[in-house]
Amino acid sequence: MENNMIKNVGQIGIPVKDLSKAIHFYKEVLDLTPLFNTDSMAFFECNGLRLLLSLPEKEEFAHSSSVIYFQVENINEVYENLLSKEVDFTGKPHIVAKIGQTETWMVFFKDTEGNTHALMSEVTVE
Repeated sequence: MENNMIKNVGQIGIPVKDLSKAIHFYKEVLDLTPLFNTDSMAFFECNGLRLLLSLPEKEEFAHSSSVIYFQVENINEVYENLLSKEVDFTGKPHIVAKIGQTETWMVFFKDTEGNTHALMSEVTVE
């Protein structure tokens, strides 16, 4: 039986307190493509996935977001590039799993709001 409920993730919402600072980080530092913004929201394109930065409508929504795992080809290269832009990493790229010939590498970082996100890369090894 086929599950017709959820097809994929269409958008991820990230609560922020300082929208202009967050817009700068996601556009200039992470180099994501801005789609549009209002006084309380900003939308970014991330290869078919939309990120929504928004000022919380109510205090109950003013908390850290889910972790977003940004897929990259060369994790060490992207890590070094973002390090040079003063991104706050919590460690260095490291292997989190190895299944067969595939290694999964990750490194975690904080955005301007203290939300934790990650870079991830799957590498095939001989």
